[in-house]
Amino acid sequence: MALAQLREIAEYPNSFGPLGPGDERIETNRYTICLGPSPTSSTVQRQRFRPDEIDEVLGEVRALLRARNRKHTQWEIGSQAQPPNLVELLLDRGIVRDHEPYAVALVLTQAPPEVADIIARRIETFGEFTAASEVQRRAFKMPDREIEEARPALPQDWRDTPTLMHGVWLNGELVGAGVCAPTEHGLLLYGGATLPHARGRGVYRALISARWREAVARGTPALLTQAGAMSRPILERMGFEPVGHVHMLIDDF
Repeated sequence: MALAQLREIAEYPNSFGPLGPGDERIETNRYTICLGPSPTSSTVQRQRFRPDEIDEVLGEVRALLRARNRKHTQWEIGSQAQPPNLVELLLDRGIVRDHEPYAVALVLTQAPPEVADIIARRIETFGEFTAASEVQRRAFKMPDREIEEARPALPQDWRDTPTLMHGVWLNGELVGAGVCAPTEHGLLLYGGATLPHARGRGVYRALISARWREAVARGTPALLTQAGAMSRPILERMGFEPVGHVHMLIDDF
């Protein structure tokens, strides 16, 4: 596959991944809006318009979101966005940088090193899914109250989600988990997480290897993801190559 296409998928995963319950994509010839079930879950991606259209596009995007009772969105601006100075144009109009304002798009197209003596595989049962979901939330320091509030939705998530989840076990304990979304071009990686007491023992690397095996088994041998400062070094050591970047901005209107 052409590197340009892999780059675009890695920069804009929500524009290419499968839609789950409550998801919506609004595709125009100037941008794509990706909406999740939460009122605060929306992103504007794949921008391609002239500089003198910025105010028209901004008004149009806000109107589409207001019609769906949304007053907040993230702009994800990839390395080939048009106009090239889109970040500056949006900042000039009062839109602000996100708290994590920058990520690198990475692609893996060759087998990563295997990790010995660690079990890593696809989640197979609802019980495993529940445990893996809790691993993710605790690893990302979600408050206990929010973890409890999320539990009632787990049966529907397990039944209806179009994504896959993989887990990693150390000495029989599930200590790592990550989600991926299958596409015809490879797996999009999200939310790889390891419990604090298990870090530094190869869990994250084993999780990547398990998802690579999944991609190969599906006949789409590529992993695509975005990485910040923490995860990028380990991913690049495993063979991921940087292919682009993304700036993240927030618009509250």
